[in-house]
Amino acid sequence: MPFATEAEQIRKFENDEVAQHYFEVLRTLISKKSIFAQQVGLKEVANYLGEIFTAAGAKVEVDDSYTAPFVIAKFFSPNPEAKTIIFYNHYDTVPADGDQPWTGDPFTLSVHYGTMYGRGVDDDKGHITARLTALRKYIRESGDLPVNITFIIEGAEESASTDLDKYLAKHKKHLRGADLLVWEQGTRNNQGQLEISGGSKGIVTFDMVVKSAEVDIHSSYGGVVDSASWYLLNAIASLRGKEGRILVDGIYDQIQEPNERELALIEQYANKGPEDVTETYGLTLPILKEDRKEFLRRFYFEPALNIEGFGSGYQGQGVKTILPAEARAKMEVRLVPGLDPKDVLEKINQQLKKNGYDQVELVYTLGEMSYRSDMSAPSILNVIRLAKDFYREGVSVLPTTAGTGPMHTVFEALQVPMAAFGIGNANSRDHGGDENVKIADYYTHIELIKELIASYE
Repeated sequence: MPFATEAEQIRKFENDEVAQHYFEVLRTLISKKSIFAQQVGLKEVANYLGEIFTAAGAKVEVDDSYTAPFVIAKFFSPNPEAKTIIFYNHYDTVPADGDQPWTGDPFTLSVHYGTMYGRGVDDDKGHITARLTALRKYIRESGDLPVNITFIIEGAEESASTDLDKYLAKHKKHLRGADLLVWEQGTRNNQGQLEISGGSKGIVTFDMVVKSAEVDIHSSYGGVVDSASWYLLNAIASLRGKEGRILVDGIYDQIQEPNERELALIEQYANKGPEDVTETYGLTLPILKEDRKEFLRRFYFEPALNIEGFGSGYQGQGVKTILPAEARAKMEVRLVPGLDPKDVLEKINQQLKKNGYDQVELVYTLGEMSYRSDMSAPSILNVIRLAKDFYREGVSVLPTTAGTGPMHTVFEALQVPMAAFGIGNANSRDHGGDENVKIADYYTHIELIKELIASYE
């Protein structure tokens, strides 16, 4: 089949009655704030989704047993032998506060020069409406579905999927046995390829806190008194080598090493390298791994210890000659399969004591396990085959991403092959200002999902 141009995809989108209907649904979804971190709009948006899916013909349950309601919408094929596809999505977004530059109102869906903007348009509300559009278009054009389709939509993904494990434990007996789970989102990389990935890193985040005195100390004592700032800086430095290796006993012993197929997929398809990262971020500090093969192995298959933020002492105008009595750092470890968040935190705690820093208090904030697939399941190979007909530049098949999400939680509960792909682009700016999706990518995803449904005929 010939590949459509961007202009052709935009024209098809504009002339598609079903796509235009659900574009208006997306406009409403964007306007409704649903932010777990701020406890805003969760029930309202979950109930709105319930109404939309009910109107589309689904059997809907909005389970509000926990803070963020869990939406389940099922569409049934008349074929008693039909397989099942699950779409996993989330309706919560990160905030869009004054700390981010937006060209327009982040909660008003706008379109400029073939690109739509709004908080959640890519992560993840746009994927919900695109996939529902594909389903409704198939039914309108072909009649009954050849495959059962279930949407599961949570409301706390941006806050470590709080309570998702409880919802899945409650509903898994009715969700297991699917042929494929299509993950929340995905992107076209900077080469124009559709990335199809099968995993994500895990994470453990925590605070490190040191209190050295009841009050700040006059800095004249700096030569004879250890301040909280120096103590914490040295404690953190003792956990990481100069080339980025984590200096915590036992962590690397537990890592699940990548298999040959996973390594081969990364070698063939990963488009990130030392030069790309340097250019993208304007790096002035050196890359820790210059060799591309070593860079990719560490980026995708090894853990990383990171400082998210550090605070101590006086930050106001002028000077204040003190030794701070308290210092805090926000920390994270990006995890790979084999590493458990709370076990890693305990190993860090023991290592700090071994290193002589027993005054550091560790405060756990959140954690998620990691998941990785070698992308060899027949249903995933089917997705890869179909996608090649829609993207002129081809596909990039990755066994994992370096980002974090609840893939492990979902896989452990449902035991289903999972593939992530979607409507984003290399500059969609998820979590940032002017989050965006190209209309052509949005409509191509609709066409691909519709073809995926048809492949089960």
